[in-house]
Amino acid sequence: MNEPLPQTEARNVETTGMDALATRDLVDMLAHQQRAAADAVAGAAAEIAEAVDAIVARIARGGRLHYVGAGTSGRLGVLDAAEMPPTFGTPPDLVRAQIAGGDAALTRAVEGAEDDGAAGEYAMRDVASGDAVVGISASGGAAYVVRALHAARVRGAYTVALVNSQPSALAEAADCAVVLHTGAEPIAGSTRLKAGTAQKIALNTISTAVMVRLGKVHGNLMVDVVPTNHKLRVRALRLVMHVANVDEARAASLLDLAGGRVKVAVVMQIRGVGADEALRLLDEAGGVLRPVIE
Repeated sequence: MNEPLPQTEARNVETTGMDALATRDLVDMLAHQQRAAADAVAGAAAEIAEAVDAIVARIARGGRLHYVGAGTSGRLGVLDAAEMPPTFGTPPDLVRAQIAGGDAALTRAVEGAEDDGAAGEYAMRDVASGDAVVGISASGGAAYVVRALHAARVRGAYTVALVNSQPSALAEAADCAVVLHTGAEPIAGSTRLKAGTAQKIALNTISTAVMVRLGKVHGNLMVDVVPTNHKLRVRALRLVMHVANVDEARAASLLDLAGGRVKVAVVMQIRGVGADEALRLLDEAGGVLRPVIE
């Protein structure tokens, strides 16, 4: 009990009477509290940018990005990793996530899992020296995450701590500490609230910025989208129509010839080449569309 209290465990003086509020006032208060999450991420922009550049450098050399967390933090990492392949056309193992307690912890609490430091260390067994690992913990004290980051760093990986309290053991274990100052939660200690919202925004920001730097986005268009369902096939068609400035029939033909790959279809039209040559040109440009078509 002599340990310093993380900011996420403190009592919020603005919400002490929430149980006595009318429902509309309660909703207004909770929504207002969440605004602090976005401000916290904006306040850590410099550290996030540092992490993004380091992660991009490692992925560009063949490395992978790993998320590791417990509870809400772990679930948010799994969610962000799962969204990379359909959005950006990445291989399933490029962005990976580990959660304390394993898959069972995705849908229910696994008591004691966050305290299992040995399991966190074991979860990093496949991490290589060229990889990057982001450890996510609101208090920065979850043993599973702290030990995982220590193990990843010993293996030579670049490590990032995503925390909502300072100081913390997790931040001390990392090469780069991203501290999201969300303060006391509306309900004391319930880090699924402001801390979780800030972590979700930060993870979105990190992964999206990484994918932009890797050439997965042209302008603000997801040109590496994988058209695996009707909605995404329609989106791919619109992308080719817009970027290559062609009508729907031509865009559909190009996509067929390109095997559904938007960037290949666009290069075929603008450079007047076949699919194989378009792919070669893209490979020479590191997969970035802009220098090939401008």
